[in-house]
Amino acid sequence: MITISSIKTHMYCPMKLYIQNHVDMNPSDDYQLAIEIKKLKIDIQDLIQKNMRKIKKEMNLIEIENILSENINSYIENTTNAIKSMDLLIEPKQIEEIIDDSYFNIKIKALKIKQAMNILDKHAFEIIDMFFPNCMYSYLLKDPQLELIGMCDKIEIIDGKYYPISIKSSNPPIKGVWDQDAIELVAHAILLEEEFDTDVYVGFIDYEKIGDRRPVVMDVNLRKALFEVIREVKEIKDNKKNPNVKKNSKKCGKCEYKNICMKK
Repeated sequence: MITISSIKTHMYCPMKLYIQNHVDMNPSDDYQLAIEIKKLKIDIQDLIQKNMRKIKKEMNLIEIENILSENINSYIENTTNAIKSMDLLIEPKQIEEIIDDSYFNIKIKALKIKQAMNILDKHAFEIIDMFFPNCMYSYLLKDPQLELIGMCDKIEIIDGKYYPISIKSSNPPIKGVWDQDAIELVAHAILLEEEFDTDVYVGFIDYEKIGDRRPVVMDVNLRKALFEVIREVKEIKDNKKNPNVKKNSKKCGKCEYKNICMKK
């Protein structure tokens, strides 16, 4: 089976995928840490949703922010301690970024909630579906025929339609989304179509750092691009094809395999 994470790795650097599969066979702690951090961020959103039910329309903006923030700090502290107990190295800077991102999103959400309550003359619990649609988190999707499997960060269900959501902590482009993010999202869309016997025409990338949701249309060209990437991934994984890769100072400098790659 081809994992969507291997597609993401290939889009970042095909040589990294090759080394992971045929040179360095040890699982990466960085990958497990990224999963745990993503779980933490999802749980924070769930906590914010629960807190929102306590908000009344007569409350001011500061009161709304304080309620949305309830138990956030203690939850982050307890969870990051649990991550450390798994012998995963989470740096203080990463914890600070999680806290900063959370409170940035809380401030944005508080403004939107206050405005919605004023316009609609309703309490927050009456309009919660506007901000938190019915959804599923970390949903495992697979298609044996396509030999593709992956975990979708979030699936929102609105009026019977399914929308795949990818949650990203990376810096976004000025416009649109990164190619690798679009490819990952269309992979989830195709698996969604198979899983729920439906059509998926659009998905979204949530760029957390700026609190922005950007749409991705699941058109023919994007689907063709995905299948081409899947073909290339299979060549690397199954046939041990050694990819030709141009060096990129930014990517190579951050890669954990740079020493291995330079030797090759």
